[in-house]
Amino acid sequence: MNIKNLQLFLHLCDSKSFSQTAQAMHISPSALSRIIQRLEDDTGQILFIRDNRSVELTSAGKKLLPVAAQIVSSWLELKNQLNDQKQLLQGKLKLFCSVTASYSHLPAILSEFRQLYPQVEIQLITGDPAQAVDKVLQGEADIAIAAKPEALSAKLTYLELDKVSMSVITPLIPPPGLQRHLTDTPDWSQLPFILPESGTARELADKWLKSKKVKPSIYAQVGGHEAIVSMVALGCGVGIAPDVVINNSPVGDKVCRHHQENIAPMQLGLCCKRSREQEPLLAALLELFPHHLNKSLETDR
Repeated sequence: MNIKNLQLFLHLCDSKSFSQTAQAMHISPSALSRIIQRLEDDTGQILFIRDNRSVELTSAGKKLLPVAAQIVSSWLELKNQLNDQKQLLQGKLKLFCSVTASYSHLPAILSEFRQLYPQVEIQLITGDPAQAVDKVLQGEADIAIAAKPEALSAKLTYLELDKVSMSVITPLIPPPGLQRHLTDTPDWSQLPFILPESGTARELADKWLKSKKVKPSIYAQVGGHEAIVSMVALGCGVGIAPDVVINNSPVGDKVCRHHQENIAPMQLGLCCKRSREQEPLLAALLELFPHHLNKSLETDR
C-alpha cells in the first residue's frame, strides 16, 4: 500500500467511475483496476461493488475512506513543510577540516545535506587539524571536522562520528643511520621522531612515548599529518600518524607500520559552538546525525 494507490482510491470514491478516475489521474483503466484489486488483497476485503454502470463503496471501503484521507493529507502536509524548509534554508556554512578529512569523511557528512538543502553554500576551509577547535571557537569556521581533545571546552557541542586508529611508522627501506636501531625490538630512544606540532594526535603520541619511557629526539614537529608520512617515507625518522592519512598518502606504500605498538585511537567528529547549535543551518546539519548528537550532549552536558 502506497500514497499514490491511496490517492487513486480516494479519487474513485469521489468519481464512482473507473474511466473518469483513470483519465483524471493519467492511468489506464486496466492499471487502475489492478491497483484497486491490490488494495483489496492488502486489506483482505472487497472495497467496491461494481457493475457495468456504477461503482459503490462496500462497508469495508467506507471504513478505509477516512483512514486513507488522513494518511494522504498528513503525507502532503509533510511534503509541503519539507519543501518550504528547503526553499527557506539558505545561506553560507563555513566548514573547516584537514585535507585528508575532506575526502575521507566529508562526502559522507555532506551528501544528504546537499540533497536536502541545495541552496546552502558550503565554504570549505582546509588546514592543520590541530587548529579545528580553535577555528570554531574564534568564529573563523561555523563547524569543523575535528579530533576530540582530551579537555573539550564547555563552549562546544561535539558529535562523535568515527574512531581513527593511529600507527607508529618507519621507512620501508630505512637509511643506514636508522636501520641499526630498527631491529625486531626497535630502540625508540635512539631514533629521531617526526611528530604533529600540536593537537589530539600529538597528545596521543606523547602518551605512547611516555608509556615506552622514551624521551624522544625530535627531528621535526609538523603542522598537519600528511607531511609526517612523506618525511618518514624519505627516511627522516620515525612518525606517528592517523591510519586514514597513511592509507590515503601517495607514499603510504613506502612506510612500515609497527602494529605491535598500541596507540589509542582518535575520536573524530563534528564540533560547533554550543551557543550556536540551534541556528538553522547548523541545526539542519546536526539533525542528520540524531543518534550521535544525543549521545554527545548527554556526555558533555
